[in-house]
Amino acid sequence: MKTKLITRAGYQRLTQEHDHLWFEKRPEVTKIVSWAASLGDRSENADYTFNKRLLRQIDRRVRYLRKLLPDLKIVDYSPEQEGKVFFGAWVEIENDEGKVKRFRIVGPEEIYGDNKEYISIDSPMARALLGKQVDDDFQVKTPEGYKEWYVNSIEYVNK
Repeated sequence: MKTKLITRAGYQRLTQEHDHLWFEKRPEVTKIVSWAASLGDRSENADYTFNKRLLRQIDRRVRYLRKLLPDLKIVDYSPEQEGKVFFGAWVEIENDEGKVKRFRIVGPEEIYGDNKEYISIDSPMARALLGKQVDDDFQVKTPEGYKEWYVNSIEYVNK
């Protein structure tokens, strides 16, 4: 089961996506579908077929967001988190080979799209990191076995 936590910025992005789809994109596509339908034969009308499919996709996403948004719990920064890894933290880690990774621990609804610097709080890496401090070692279970990592830095942005 997915965690229902989300950062304030993530919640705002989902709300903006909903509003854009519902108030801008959907009316625009609906006009095109109405216009294409008025041309007559819909079976060979590419504008009608394509935009009707697009309208269904928009409606599906809007229904999903309307069901999801009320269930999400926004987690804001708290001063008690400082110095330890918790939800919303930017973490830099390093392994024995010197490979460095930097990412933010967020809710599963925030990791999709163009942001590759986020990992889900539900991921094995995030679970292993929770509560750790700078200079702590920790292990993450992977398909190849356990991997050792080291915490370089922890930062909370958008406090």
